[in-house]
Amino acid sequence: MIRKAKAVWYGDGRTGQGDLTSDSGVLSSTPYSYKTRFENEKGTNPEELLAASHAGCFTMAVAFALQGAGYEPTELNTEAAVTLDPDGQGFKVSRSALTLRASVPGLDEATFLDLAHGAEKNCPISKVLNAEITLDAKLV
Repeated sequence: MIRKAKAVWYGDGRTGQGDLTSDSGVLSSTPYSYKTRFENEKGTNPEELLAASHAGCFTMAVAFALQGAGYEPTELNTEAAVTLDPDGQGFKVSRSALTLRASVPGLDEATFLDLAHGAEKNCPISKVLNAEITLDAKLV
């Protein structure tokens, strides 16, 4: 399975702007810029999208883990808070803090914590945060 998204950028880093489009169309020329990333202008940014990806991936992993253990959640509510810190001349994502609130009938706390920790370790987005990165770059 391969999923794709595209970024287009016009101008320099601080005053330029761009847009993001996903093949599914959920993101369609969604604006992003210095101001949407480092200030609070309306639009999105890579860290917000990473947080949404991590929250969604992790929550689905918890749902599958619960299902495998014979439980059906009433609700799983996750927030991912991604931290962007200075790193030399650039930046790095230093942390993704997951907060899960769940309603699961008949499930004890110890089993819940075990399943949630397993999901955190095994969701693909958790794994990609320490993945090898490849690059195919060309000037056009």
